[in-house]
Amino acid sequence: MNAPTLHGAFARAAVAGLTSDPKALSPKWLYDARGAGLFEAITDLPEYYPTRTEIALLRACADELVAGIGVDAAVVEFGAGSSLKTPILLGALERPAIYAPIDISETYLEQSAGGIRARFPDLTVRPVLGDFMRLAALPQQVMAHEGPKVGFFPGSTIGNLDPDAMHAFLCSARTLLGEGARFIVGVDVPKSADILIPAYDDAQGVTAAFNLNLLQRMNTELGADFDLDAFRHEARWNAAASRVEMHLVSKLAQKVRVHGVTVAFQTGESIHTESSCKLSPEAFLARAEKAGWRSGGLWRDPQNLFSIHRLII
Repeated sequence: MNAPTLHGAFARAAVAGLTSDPKALSPKWLYDARGAGLFEAITDLPEYYPTRTEIALLRACADELVAGIGVDAAVVEFGAGSSLKTPILLGALERPAIYAPIDISETYLEQSAGGIRARFPDLTVRPVLGDFMRLAALPQQVMAHEGPKVGFFPGSTIGNLDPDAMHAFLCSARTLLGEGARFIVGVDVPKSADILIPAYDDAQGVTAAFNLNLLQRMNTELGADFDLDAFRHEARWNAAASRVEMHLVSKLAQKVRVHGVTVAFQTGESIHTESSCKLSPEAFLARAEKAGWRSGGLWRDPQNLFSIHRLII
């Protein structure tokens, strides 16, 4: 997805999302260059347990995760981001052949691909700029590769998808990776709101800045006129849906122009910017099985904060 195409997609999504009822935008639009940097800062915060927990778990179970995969694997990472966890997987594999990171953020993609190339000089790196939810095919070199294929989807990004989107993605990944593939997925599990809410509304306000940056992005890229001081960040625990929601809440009744369209806000009305669903291993596996996957292994950290699944076809 080139820059003009990405800009057009963002404009259409912004207008559609802000004129819907309730107002909502996909979390993928949070990740421009500044948003990506702010998210990296979030992962280091003391309240944000998912990243450090998953990294520790990956290191502990890496050899078991890759058991039986064999040599010359092609690794496809969906929503690669900074590829922070990827070296753990690549380092555990025996002589991996290809790494194909997929991400909608060009900044993330360039940085992560460069870092992996430097760390694994014998590895062929084929980055893909685009939305993994709309990917029609993998790079030809990956499709034609005769070695094993491994999908990688860490970070509990799977939890950002609503049930229909999750099913569609799991089906798509199964088709893209093909018969015999393994799919390694990180999934955050349900826990107390006392742990969850601070993870998405930290004391330093980094998550608030990350969320509010979406408004600044629309100002910069779409000619919007959001007053960032007229909105506040809010994290909510939706127990019925087992998810944390991030919202941008209007502090007053106001009107905003976005890409030539006037959008009205009532006091207290919000833009729903992200959902992070928390799924028990049983709940996630039930969804994976409906999409044609089977469990090939499950690992959990000692505190039962996070799970890593190896799915097989």
